[in-house]
Amino acid sequence: MLLAALCQPLQPFQAQPSALVPAGPLPASENLHYSVEWRLITAGKSHLAWTATTAGFQTNLQIESAGLVSRLFKVNNEYSSSLDRGLCAHSSLMKTNEGSRHRETSITFDAERKKASYLERDTVKNTVLTTSEIDIPPCVSDIIGALYRMRTLNLEPGQSAQIPVSDGKKSVSARVEAQRREQVKTPAGSFRTIRYEAFIFNNVIYRRSGRVYVWLTEDARRLPVKVQVRLQLHIGTITLELEKEGTL
Repeated sequence: MLLAALCQPLQPFQAQPSALVPAGPLPASENLHYSVEWRLITAGKSHLAWTATTAGFQTNLQIESAGLVSRLFKVNNEYSSSLDRGLCAHSSLMKTNEGSRHRETSITFDAERKKASYLERDTVKNTVLTTSEIDIPPCVSDIIGALYRMRTLNLEPGQSAQIPVSDGKKSVSARVEAQRREQVKTPAGSFRTIRYEAFIFNNVIYRRSGRVYVWLTEDARRLPVKVQVRLQLHIGTITLELEKEGTL
């Protein structure tokens, strides 16, 4: 759920390749550390790393439970992906360790064949759980790549754009909507931001009902200082707030 960044049903992606080129600059590297809050308690920590490579970009997201939540249900997940200079995904790997559940999910995005290959394994039993292949457009972003693509958009409140996104099982054109300007306070400071809503829940990419908001700073960096996932009442709201920038 934390890898999601976004609520309405979406239409199949039909944009031309020329529309996929990012419109703004991206950092050569950055390390962003977030606190994770759930039901008004600190539930964990998250670290997002972004690095430019000779071929494009490498992303790495780590999510780890803490405190009471960790004692009840320990979580230690890691997600990584490789992208080209146009933020088109080449591959991704997710290692999920949640309680007694241990999974490894790899996705390969083949732009020439316009296919995404999905493989999920149980790493405890060393068994293959799911394999599948779907059609994708020539350029599609994974979830983290979609966040960085969103940072290249220069949308004013009331404007929206489409981002091609795939999790290896579905491929959609996700609508991203700039909604309003807000002053946001996090442990890292106070920021002037624009709040975005991105739409991938409600059986679009993810089956769960929910909404996702992302607060990006109004400066040239377009820094994601806050992310909020609002799910059904029995699950509640999960909020990530920027704590600091720095090394792992």
